[in-house]
Amino acid sequence: MPAREMRMEMFLRALLKRDFSRAKAHAEKLQKMAGKDGWGKGYAKAVNGFISAIKDNDPDSLIFQLISEQNREKAQELLEHFRKTILEHEFRDDYEKGYYTAWVEFLKAYLNQKTLA
Repeated sequence: MPAREMRMEMFLRALLKRDFSRAKAHAEKLQKMAGKDGWGKGYAKAVNGFISAIKDNDPDSLIFQLISEQNREKAQELLEHFRKTILEHEFRDDYEKGYYTAWVEFLKAYLNQKTLA
């Protein structure tokens, strides 16, 4: 498993435990791995959004709904949508590609968890 995907799994586990200081530390390492170009900025925006939505208990956010409902079927559908409908289109700019790559990696990590509690 690539280093960034391993880090995303650690980030997810910290979020599931609501350990925001550890999640933030993992997020910073993910952002460093992603870089500072347009792609990296999009990736960082998504990762920071994951933390904010969980920390704020935002029931309207997709990430909060996934974690609250523990809906693997919905996560799988989103993963396929982000992979095929969004990332494969050439007209997407680097920022969007980075943003949705973070989602894909997050969803893969989510689906790899044996338990989501």
